[in-house]
Amino acid sequence: MEEAKVVAQNDGSGVQHIRTSVVVAGGGPAGLMLGLLLARSGIDVTVVEKHGDFLRDFRGDTIHPSTLELMEQLGFIDEFLSLPHTRAPRLNAVIGGERITIADFSRLPVRHRFIAFMPQWDFLNFIVGKAGQYENFRLLMNAPVTGLIERDGRIGGLIVNTPEGAIEIAADLVVGADGRNSIVREAAGLEVQRFGIPTEVLWLRLSKQPGDPTETMGHAGSQQGFVMINRGDYWQCGYVVRKGFFADIKLQGIEAFRDRVAEICPFPRERLDELKSWDDVHLLTVRIDRLKRWWKPGLICIGDAAHAMSPVGGVGINLAVQDAVAAANVLVPVFLSGRAVADDDLAAIQKRRSFPTKATQFLQRMMRIGRKKEQADTDRVEKPKGPPAFVRAIMRFPLFAHLTGRLVGLGFRREKIKTV
Repeated sequence: MEEAKVVAQNDGSGVQHIRTSVVVAGGGPAGLMLGLLLARSGIDVTVVEKHGDFLRDFRGDTIHPSTLELMEQLGFIDEFLSLPHTRAPRLNAVIGGERITIADFSRLPVRHRFIAFMPQWDFLNFIVGKAGQYENFRLLMNAPVTGLIERDGRIGGLIVNTPEGAIEIAADLVVGADGRNSIVREAAGLEVQRFGIPTEVLWLRLSKQPGDPTETMGHAGSQQGFVMINRGDYWQCGYVVRKGFFADIKLQGIEAFRDRVAEICPFPRERLDELKSWDDVHLLTVRIDRLKRWWKPGLICIGDAAHAMSPVGGVGINLAVQDAVAAANVLVPVFLSGRAVADDDLAAIQKRRSFPTKATQFLQRMMRIGRKKEQADTDRVEKPKGPPAFVRAIMRFPLFAHLTGRLVGLGFRREKIKTV
């Protein structure tokens, strides 16, 4: 992948200056999809990404039917699905020794009724390749955000650091799409609402061997879960445990960790010897939060920067992409008309995406805590015995799996691209 070349001016102080219509912080699903949609409509856009590439393990890699429909709408679907991936027409789990279907996508009113499991770096590189066909799209890698440019109460650009030195990027609009640890939202002082979910996911990789199942599968036990994602020649596994478990088990050693995983992992105990050290275990602390207000004059946040999701349902990428589509649907007509982006435009984007965000987070919280309410003043939650209420409902009424499939596969509000 080649980076786009940027023509910058130097003011003699060693700081370079760039002018663009929209600058997007974060080269993830939300930022790059928005960059593509703006560029194809003729709007000058610069995306800045702090890393030098997209090659990082254990990032979200579920491409849901809603996103596949957008690829279809863009005319990319055949090329996109030619990339290496595996397909899951349903999501299954083993709970209490009983195999059940948690989500069934077979009745969705779309052409592509499956989740595509694809490494996120392949997805991002694909979007970059399409966006890079437009001269008005620029991508700066190795460019972490260090600050915001603000004048007269309005955000007017970003300051980034690069191997060649600092760059000030002046823009009509700044978009924060730099993830759940967003520098942009912190620098802008946007207020965050946090919802305590006492869970950690420990990601690990196990080899694929003859006789293994072929489908993505979940296993649930007492206060723990184990998710197996078929990645072709290996399993990407998520071990779901209470908050603080990782710190406790590390004191006991890697052998004790293997023993605990063996309690719920369907593979023979010796398969876990592939975990040689703690370097083979990657911690994700589950966090659910959202901004009270996603914007301030001259700036808006989308994706995980606006709302961090739990990995439950793997919906994060797809909500981020839908945010990007909704933002483009509002912003493109504004820029093409020649008028400045107003606060009402930014508020309209949040209003459009607020309901699906809140509804999805509510569902994720209920899927974790069952019948018990979260305690308002602590991160601790008293866990109910047995599976959450939604799982008990599916076990009793299997047709509910189609409803779950719709909510997971399409979300609470689908977005369609309205821009040229």
